[in-house]
Amino acid sequence: MAIGLFTAGGRLLAAGREPLPEPIPDGRPHAFTLHRDGFRLDGAPFQVRSGEMHPIRIPRAEWPARIAMAKAMGLNTIAIYLMWNTLEAAPGQFDLTTDRRDFRAFLTLCRQAGLWVFLRPGPYVCGEWDFGGLPAWLLYDGAIRVRSMDPAFLAAAERYIATIAQAVRPFLADRGGPILMTQIENEYASFGADPAYMAWTRDAWRRHGLSGACTTADGLAQLRERRTILPACAMGLDGDYALDQARDLAPDAPLWISEAYPGWLTHWGDRRMATVDFAPDFRKILLQKASFNLYVVHGGTNFGFGAGANARRDGSRFQPVVTSYDYDAPIDEAGRATPKYHALRAMIADATGRPSPPVPADPPILGFAPVMARAAGSLWSALGDPIHAPDPVSMERGLRQPAGMALYRCVIPAGRGGALRLPPVHDDARLILDGTDLCTLSRLFPAPSPPVIAPAPRPRRLDILVDSFGHVGFGPAMGDRKGLDGPVTLGGLPLVGWTIFGLPLDADQRARATRHPPEPGLPVDLYRARFDMPGPGGTYLDLSEWRKGHVWANGHALGRFWSIGPQHRLFCPAEFLRPTGNDLLILDCHVKAPARIAGRRLSG
Repeated sequence: MAIGLFTAGGRLLAAGREPLPEPIPDGRPHAFTLHRDGFRLDGAPFQVRSGEMHPIRIPRAEWPARIAMAKAMGLNTIAIYLMWNTLEAAPGQFDLTTDRRDFRAFLTLCRQAGLWVFLRPGPYVCGEWDFGGLPAWLLYDGAIRVRSMDPAFLAAAERYIATIAQAVRPFLADRGGPILMTQIENEYASFGADPAYMAWTRDAWRRHGLSGACTTADGLAQLRERRTILPACAMGLDGDYALDQARDLAPDAPLWISEAYPGWLTHWGDRRMATVDFAPDFRKILLQKASFNLYVVHGGTNFGFGAGANARRDGSRFQPVVTSYDYDAPIDEAGRATPKYHALRAMIADATGRPSPPVPADPPILGFAPVMARAAGSLWSALGDPIHAPDPVSMERGLRQPAGMALYRCVIPAGRGGALRLPPVHDDARLILDGTDLCTLSRLFPAPSPPVIAPAPRPRRLDILVDSFGHVGFGPAMGDRKGLDGPVTLGGLPLVGWTIFGLPLDADQRARATRHPPEPGLPVDLYRARFDMPGPGGTYLDLSEWRKGHVWANGHALGRFWSIGPQHRLFCPAEFLRPTGNDLLILDCHVKAPARIAGRRLSG
């Protein structure tokens, strides 16, 4: 120890002075190394105090403010997931620069703010994101085994790893950048038990230039069962805060808390948005002087089709994640400091002896008076070119479509009737017979018995409009294909000869559906509203008078709403808004008439 320094309460102090300044990314090379007793930065003990946030879930204009909020809380590191499916929309077609995909710009902002980065690039991340971040095009052909030594999966994963590694190499700490450590895969022990796959993933990142410090992240019980432990990696524990309980699994590796949960996720149909009293657990973490990552310090929003889903091992008890990723985090969905933020900030300052920077001002969130929507068009007028198949096929296999909706159409022969049996519905199926609604079958609420169609003396058209939620993103049930995939029977006899239309709900299809007034006889499912903002700021769109669907604000996909809750308002950031003439497009296939929309200052 240098002369004139001593430790007090685990902190390095100059005699009679405040703690010495912590090292920050400054453009010079730094060495971050792993040791049995923890991490070291340039040879000195270093506590990682990390808070996680995901660039893809945060409006790009608000990245600097979110990073500043994390720093003001007393954190020294930002953890980020990279979602593969947002960066490679089709095999070999990468976009690392558009809007919220430009994670290198986010890394630069972290460095400029004096914060280190814990990089979590996958290939799999979970994160309550669609398919855990894996691209749905992996499901287009064959029976690929994701997160395994399946050659088809490894070839796709290596292409992704090579591309991302090249992009982030200049940002590594030993090259003057902010990235201290890279995570290998994520929570693999909750999915599989093949150490060869984990070793392959680690070696692939190394082959492509990410040879610095690495870590794994898993639950302790899962690690004990599966033993998917990587040598020469730190061992991160998710949700287990007593590190000494894992020492026997990694006698020579540093142990740390890769995910500490100040909040939790929420599913559609839950009674309320999740809340967590985290202070007692955080106190235990700080008393251990452990390195930690708060998952999440700020959650943001599952814009568009980003929200994933959970299910049991056999695929039952399907639970789609709500649009808001507020997560009861210290920084709320709109970027405001919560009471939890201030409490945890005070605890960090007390534990480190370091005063935190001032807390930035909250971003303005404004309301506006209710406005009435009007009919704007019908998806049925913008169906596009179909495919034809003897039996229904999934959106992925048949349409090469990763998200959205699909329409399955066939003709019921004259005289046919009885119980209608479908293959597993993924995820909501609206049954329409000759233009009349029969019922809706939902994966969330399995029906006790199949619907029955009475026979008729003439042929009839059966339409099955399937709405998909996000792909299962955690556990063995991953890989669920959307729509219908298999034979349909009526009265025990097959219904064959299906016409299948894709409804990706992309900008082109929305434009075609709203180009002309709704045609007579077609159901109206697209509605439009316009509003002005009372000033600069974001808002929460109150959709409590609507049933179920999606919203676009000035062309920006905000996400899904659903009357079953518990979320009834969608966050619309200031970046997506104009002072006047804001255009809202609402897709709702279930309301019978236009309804109102208002802007609110609070979520709910």
